Amino acid sequence: MITGTALPDDAAREKARDEAFAAQVKGRHISFPNGKVNHPYTVPFDAETLLPEIAEVCFEAPEALGLAYDAEQKQIRGVPSRAGDYKITLLCKRKDGVEGKPPIRKEVTIIINPDPRSLWNHIPTSPEVEYYKPDEDRAFVKVGAEGEGEKRREMIAASRRGRSHAHEGRPRDDDFALHFDESTGWCTMVVADGAGSANYSRRGAQLACQTVVEVCQTLIPEQKDRFEEAIAVFEKEKSQENRNEVGKILYGIIGNAAFKASKSVEKEAALKGCAVKDYATTLLLAVCKRFEFGWFIGAFWVGDGGIGVYRTEPPFLKVMGEPDGGEFAGQTRFLTMPEIMQAAEIYRRLRFDTYPDFTALVLMTDGVTDPKFETDANLHRIEKWHALWDDLHGKNEDQARVDFASGGEEAAEGLLEWLNFWSRGNHDDRTVAILF
Repeated sequence: MITGTALPDDAAREKARDEAFAAQVKGRHISFPNGKVNHPYTVPFDAETLLPEIAEVCFEAPEALGLAYDAEQKQIRGVPSRAGDYKITLLCKRKDGVEGKPPIRKEVTIIINPDPRSLWNHIPTSPEVEYYKPDEDRAFVKVGAEGEGEKRREMIAASRRGRSHAHEGRPRDDDFALHFDESTGWCTMVVADGAGSANYSRRGAQLACQTVVEVCQTLIPEQKDRFEEAIAVFEKEKSQENRNEVGKILYGIIGNAAFKASKSVEKEAALKGCAVKDYATTLLLAVCKRFEFGWFIGAFWVGDGGIGVYRTEPPFLKVMGEPDGGEFAGQTRFLTMPEIMQAAEIYRRLRFDTYPDFTALVLMTDGVTDPKFETDANLHRIEKWHALWDDLHGKNEDQARVDFASGGEEAAEGLLEWLNFWSRGNHDDRTVAILF
């Protein structure tokens, strides 16, 4: 017997085995799942499970694919950097094959899909557009004074134009306003979502927010003593009578603010010679103050989005209203609808209560609630609020972190960046205001 050399009969058998092995390798269907640009790709691949006769397999791929075969872990892994259909070559050797023979080559296609984010245009809004405003905005306001016992709170808010608007160079329709009255200790927070189908809803949202703050700045000081006395009585005994008294005064303040906001929008439409519906907007507003017993929070809500009082430990959630849709799916109600500004309807939408403490008071337009809560019913699930709070703190690696500990400009800027999160199919304007 001659070592390393096949005899004539052996050569024929070896050739037959090579041909059978090659036919098996080339005939075996092998496919890999699609990858995505800039997303980690890890796929188990053990050649022996595909074909027991394989002794080893090598992996040849274009450098641009960004993937390699880890023989020890038996995985194809990497982070694709470019989209496309890539041909990779598997080099397979037979277990009992003669040393030195070339491996069998098999081509397999791996498809790398583009990152959906890269497909969106970002066209700045033209400063020449009527009612121009920046494509993004953020703000922060310190609440209370140092040395009051409780950690000083802050209000932060941010608003970002949605990808759908940015793709076409259209303006941001959402808006917000924050105010803290140092003389009374009362906070006012407002967010508004201009209707996407309304030509000038961006101005409607802006006017509504501005008007609410202006009215509250006037009415709260005027009603302060009576209002706070009624709140103190209500806190001691939450009877229906005491509740009615607080509700009556609250109606006179934030109900009036909502009504005057609606009238401001109507006036603007008349000056412009347009229909009021061209300025259609939702409105979510809250007023609150810290007392010795804790906090009083009152709210008014028309349209979609959400307002919630949230506490991490012990877990607590109070949703201060209900998102209301129209007659058909995808519709909502707006501040500018005549039926909304009826006295009984305004009163029905008021919510208020006292709270010993809370982690955050949050107001959001549907650009945030749709991707983060998905359904109206989920607004009442505290697990969803826990997830939102975790997201805001950067526990989801895909999203920016809000620096609540530093607060101020850093927190507001972080909130603005956070609003740029990716959610498939959710590309509306996003606005959120948080008291924390």
